[in-house]
Amino acid sequence: MQLPPPLRNAVEDEAARHSLPLLIQAAADLSERYRNPQSPPERLMITEAHRAAYIATRMPATYAALHRVFGETARRVTPLSLHSLLDLGAGPGTAAWAAAEIFPELREITQIERDPALIRLGKSLVREGAREALRTAVWRQEELAQRTALPEADLVVCSYTLNELGPTAAKQVVRRAWTAARHALALVEPGTMSGFSLLRELRGELLALGARIVAPCPHQETCPMPEGDWCHFAARCERTALHRRLKAGALGYEDEKFSYLVAVTPPAEPAEARILRRPAAHPGFVKLELCTPDGLRKKTITRGDKAHWKQARKAEWGDAW
Repeated sequence: MQLPPPLRNAVEDEAARHSLPLLIQAAADLSERYRNPQSPPERLMITEAHRAAYIATRMPATYAALHRVFGETARRVTPLSLHSLLDLGAGPGTAAWAAAEIFPELREITQIERDPALIRLGKSLVREGAREALRTAVWRQEELAQRTALPEADLVVCSYTLNELGPTAAKQVVRRAWTAARHALALVEPGTMSGFSLLRELRGELLALGARIVAPCPHQETCPMPEGDWCHFAARCERTALHRRLKAGALGYEDEKFSYLVAVTPPAEPAEARILRRPAAHPGFVKLELCTPDGLRKKTITRGDKAHWKQARKAEWGDAW
């Protein structure tokens, strides 16, 4: 997965405004602050160099995760068309770019972000070649936790934001987000124990509100994940030469670990099962770890199972089964 060419070019142009040593230091600052949970969110990106380093190193990874989440959303809400998007805590607009790729019918995008500098950056990234919905998107500078009501949209997304608010405020935001969602609500957080734990709490809130969870969960029952484990997935993004230099990475790719929920208005149906770990392929058989309506299950698909062998050989972590 890589950024759309217009966005990729805009990111590189923005980075070119700063010297390489300055960007390397800014990227190191961001990495240190992300590792330190005591760092307040507003201290993550202080300067223009920090913001340029962010879109060069983090935007590709979050785009890849959101692209995968929206792809699964599209499979679950078919044949509905999603014409409007509301992004809560939009940052530089990553979610809107991913949604525009998955849902070409999008016509209206509203993005709520509290940081005016990120709003200016997000607007500057939308240039010639971007989809019309991105060029006409409405940005609102607001504190998400202070909103008492939200504008309605077919699809509402809140990504990499709720953990910063705390559980109480996150629940309030999700209740308002669900009220605003005409068809679907997508929540995305880092694929960590804390990110998953928050989403598991919010899952209960959504079910109580009458939402139907269609991804990744294949059921509406209590989450079967045992204590000490967490449900998360991975999306692979391509690293540009600049990305590798800023992160001192030798590999040409990076795997973004994420947890997510997609809630929809009935009667959409979830998958029959979800692959929770990377499939273990062996000569003649493939081992799968699944979440099913009956709990966590391990399944072995052999070459002799002609009905499922081809699917098992192509299956990836996070796929429906």
